[in-house]
Amino acid sequence: MGVEAVVFDVGQVLVQWDPRHLYRTLFPDPDRMEFFLSEVCTPAWNLELDRGMDWDEALSERIARYPSFEREIRAFWERWDEMVPGAIEGTVRLLEALAADGMPLFALTNFNAHTFARTRARFPFFRHLRGAVVSGEEGIVKPDPRIYRLLTTRYGLDPPQTLFIDDVHANVEAAQECGWQGLRFTDPAALREDLARLGLICAGVAP
Repeated sequence: MGVEAVVFDVGQVLVQWDPRHLYRTLFPDPDRMEFFLSEVCTPAWNLELDRGMDWDEALSERIARYPSFEREIRAFWERWDEMVPGAIEGTVRLLEALAADGMPLFALTNFNAHTFARTRARFPFFRHLRGAVVSGEEGIVKPDPRIYRLLTTRYGLDPPQTLFIDDVHANVEAAQECGWQGLRFTDPAALREDLARLGLICAGVAP
């Protein structure tokens, strides 16, 4: 089956994202930083932000529960951009090669709506995308199959001819269960080889 559209995840595929980029500057003690990220501003809490939880509500709830960390909790919003220090340039070059060949490109991402807007404004490569489905705008997060169906319906894509690239195995597996093709992202060099194998780019394109 050929590929008629490519859908990219954003965080850790097209842009770097890790709260440690920020919190290393706020916690001299690495163990205390890891405690904060595992017990205070947790992955589960961040997922609810990606699902569309209101920022003021989210921050107020955390501060009420962990008042001694108020400064650090507020930084999760006020200094959020520092968690995204830059693009993953090798992946961006592959995206640009696909765009130059006329491949329709889209994004499907677990991302808070407000921080996605901030990120989209920072990175020029977003201009190559014909559309995006953002969890925080829809109230649905991957790997819920509804978000995959929403993208194909909204943009008129044929699932068997749609290729999805994501760094999380469960998200790729969910796409495949919805009839999409899927690639697990590990690094740009491996992605280049996968795309070349599928005939989507020349093997010589540099990641």
